[in-house]
Amino acid sequence: MIEEGLLIEGVAKGSLAAELEIEPGDRLLMVNNYPLRDIIDYNFYSSDDELLFLVRKKSDELWEVEFERVDDEPLGIYFSTPAPASCGNNCIFCFVHQLPRGLRKSLYIKDEDYRLSFLYGNYVTLSNIEPDELARIKEQRLSPLYISVHATDPALRENLLGKTGLTPILAVIRELAEARITMHTQVVLCPGINDGEALEQTVAELAALYPLVASLAIVPVGITRHRRGLPGLEPVTGDYAAKFINDWQPRMAKIARKLGEPFLFLSDEFFIKAGLPFPALELYGDLPQVENGVGMIPLFLSEAEEVLSAAEKLAPLHVTVVTGQSPFPYVSGFLETLSTRTGVAIRPVAVANRLFGPEVTVTGLVSGVDIVKALEGVQSGGFLLVPDVMLKEGEGLFLDDMALEELAEKLDCGVISFYSSPDGFYEKLVELSGRISPLS
Repeated sequence: MIEEGLLIEGVAKGSLAAELEIEPGDRLLMVNNYPLRDIIDYNFYSSDDELLFLVRKKSDELWEVEFERVDDEPLGIYFSTPAPASCGNNCIFCFVHQLPRGLRKSLYIKDEDYRLSFLYGNYVTLSNIEPDELARIKEQRLSPLYISVHATDPALRENLLGKTGLTPILAVIRELAEARITMHTQVVLCPGINDGEALEQTVAELAALYPLVASLAIVPVGITRHRRGLPGLEPVTGDYAAKFINDWQPRMAKIARKLGEPFLFLSDEFFIKAGLPFPALELYGDLPQVENGVGMIPLFLSEAEEVLSAAEKLAPLHVTVVTGQSPFPYVSGFLETLSTRTGVAIRPVAVANRLFGPEVTVTGLVSGVDIVKALEGVQSGGFLLVPDVMLKEGEGLFLDDMALEELAEKLDCGVISFYSSPDGFYEKLVELSGRISPLS
């Protein structure tokens, strides 16, 4: 049985909700006589100044709470993330289908939920979208959305998604554009399948819908060593990436000139695989796809320069920091200079991904067991610094469910996470330096 309303998980101390005696464990059923399906409904209907809440207390009492708030005062109520709708696709490149056993259970969930796209920037194909859901997106102004297009040709897209009878994606995108919903889009590039003329068509048809289709990122297909019994796919090799960059960079510049803003972006992985220099940071616009791995390294290098210009001498420390193999050349250069500026002995280590295989080189997919293998017999004592992008937010667990405390025990050292940026790393060094003793 699905329970009504939204379970209140937390109430901020001293907040308006606390003053109204709303408590964790209560259920918020309605706002201004509108039943609540999820947190999006709550945000939408509670935007008025005059509010009427229907609350089911933990005691099962029903309370009507009528109140006013001034100047959009925060109510101080916290809810859990909506349970995601499951994906009905069978994408030929699906990363979940390529996962080994033994990882945390949530990694095996294939979500396809427009609500999570709006709330958290998750990419969705909209292949399961129903007319009432489209109507809700338009009514409640759920913008921006993040859409996995992969190909605008209907037959090719059905092949890529492993599903037939789909509404053509351009029809859906045009309907959303007419309602003034902003969209960011992506193509997972599978060599020999949705590149070439198919990609040219996809880029042209999406660019024609700018600015409502605000950006398009092309990311290379990810292939793990656990890909068995699945359709054959070719990886994006270094040679392929170099040719692709040389072919598409002039077209990207031409599209940007025509539209007046950068629109089409290649993920950082193309440049890393090709060994070619990144575009200047300003060519990434306002970094609309940075969470999709587009412009991360150029942004890192820019932020690193700022940190190095301000870095000061710190108390003597010896730290190790782990990273994935692909960003290692950029990270290690920054750390070498930072070590000189601060006097801190910093040892960067690129962790080989044995869990997923050598094709997977990003930092966010490094597991605890692979860090142990990389440092066992080498790391003992001192501090190991772990970028938080390797961990499940709020829980401190790696992909294989190893906790930071377990890693510390196995390596016999202090293990500390830090915010994954040059500034976040430097701030952690300053914090650790203060624990020991400042330099005179």
